[in-house]
Amino acid sequence: MRELKLLGICGSLRRQSTNAGLLRAAMAELPEGVTMEIADLSAVPFYNADIAEKPAAVRKLLDQMTAADALVLACPEYNYSLAPALKNALDWASREPNSAPITGKAVAIMGAGGGMGTSRSQYHLRQVCVFLDLHPLNKPEVFANAFTGAFDADGNLTDTKLIQLVASQMQALAAWARKLQG
Repeated sequence: MRELKLLGICGSLRRQSTNAGLLRAAMAELPEGVTMEIADLSAVPFYNADIAEKPAAVRKLLDQMTAADALVLACPEYNYSLAPALKNALDWASREPNSAPITGKAVAIMGAGGGMGTSRSQYHLRQVCVFLDLHPLNKPEVFANAFTGAFDADGNLTDTKLIQLVASQMQALAAWARKLQG
């Protein structure tokens, strides 16, 4: 079986982000034959059609997206919606001819936040994925409450049940990506 390459993209730019912690947990729980890297969005400027020459950070992100077989999107919730950094990354990719870096790819969505653990933003992100012709994994869903002791002070996931859920999601994503690739 061919190795799958995943790209993790975190909508939070904070160093101790619990959403980045979910991506690190996902990377640690990958099934055999799957690798993952995490994109760095900290230097990616807001999309602006007046920017004639793509900045190096944008070119790198687009190259990472193109090389990936599937995406893992860690989706914080800001004011009931997805974080601007995550939406911006998708906006840059959508401006490429035919949205080539992302079109048709499998996607796993996860998120850590308060209350309902980013459920509103994840459902909003699913709407964005539909327009971009991305194929979100339906189950399992990962909604983590970031304020119940499931994460340490550095944003690392420590809750065993959530780690198992993330591992299950990565297994399901690998199967979904392979199914979509035919």
